[in-house]
Amino acid sequence: MAETATAARPYAQAAFDIARAAGKLKNWSEWLSDGAALVGDARVRDLIGNPRVVKTQLQGFMLDALGGALDQHGKNFIRLLTENRRLTLLPDIAMLFEASRAEAEGTLRVQVTSAAALSDEQQRALAATLKKRFQREVTLHCDVDKSLIGGAIIRAGDRVIDGSARGKLQRLAQALGH
Repeated sequence: MAETATAARPYAQAAFDIARAAGKLKNWSEWLSDGAALVGDARVRDLIGNPRVVKTQLQGFMLDALGGALDQHGKNFIRLLTENRRLTLLPDIAMLFEASRAEAEGTLRVQVTSAAALSDEQQRALAATLKKRFQREVTLHCDVDKSLIGGAIIRAGDRVIDGSARGKLQRLAQALGH
């Protein structure tokens, strides 16, 4: 992923600059997310990697699949990615774009994976605590993973806070093994 993120960074920055200048950060977020999901499909990856598929066919497919969501700059962006054989970078471009957008908007997307579903009260309390810690508005995205046994894992940007019982047991096992 580090290699693809490095290759995707200039494209993500260019997309962000264009979207911010046009006042269309939300629109670009949506279609970049859709494009990332599209190229994440195994059948589309096979199509992208097929040497018999010419670039213009691939461009047409991508532009049709993304529908009317794209403005002229978005269409040109897809053409550029296709021309440079970089369509497979769309998931990384979308991720980096979202990080730039969150930074510009002073928000932070936090992924919370807990052993049990969090109540609304717990989500509010956690969001308030994280807002205070990171000094930014926080948007929580919660998932449940019963294999954590108890507690939660919080991912905020490049920070990971593992407060799960499973994580604590793994750390204890490592400490005892040394």
